[in-house]
Amino acid sequence: MSLKEKIREEIELVGREKRGLKRKKFKFPFGKKVGKGQKKKNYLTVLILNENGTYDFQKYQVIDQTVIHDVIPRLASAGHVMFDKKGNPMIILPNWSVEPFSPLEHYKQSLVDGKNTAGYRLLLDRMENSKTDVKKKIGGMWKIGIGLLLGGIILYALLSGGGV
Repeated sequence: MSLKEKIREEIELVGREKRGLKRKKFKFPFGKKVGKGQKKKNYLTVLILNENGTYDFQKYQVIDQTVIHDVIPRLASAGHVMFDKKGNPMIILPNWSVEPFSPLEHYKQSLVDGKNTAGYRLLLDRMENSKTDVKKKIGGMWKIGIGLLLGGIILYALLSGGGV
């Protein structure tokens, strides 16, 4: 897939989002979301990825930067924990590994490999700004000003007798 095709796809995605298509919000499964009291006791939600491609949600308490899953201690340090907009802690733990998914390490690796989307965002913004067929919208104050001017001309014409 060439860069032009990727950029076209990204523009289509941006266009769909602007048209008002709403994404479905993610909700934790019942009983797997960490409450306020459990946050204070260092509980977090763990998304467990199994070898056969299935996944499961569990709730575990963090003790000495580890969680115990299947009688095996797994790492759960601050670099592995992710938070949603409401502050719910979560880690992604492959069942075959002792170390969970680390967003910081994968972000750095994407920069090294050149797979980061930051460059694509800059290209899309530049392309969006350089469109030649984009019409400038008249601001709200200009519309009001033009309307008042036309209304004043019509009112003057009516009061002065129509110029006859």
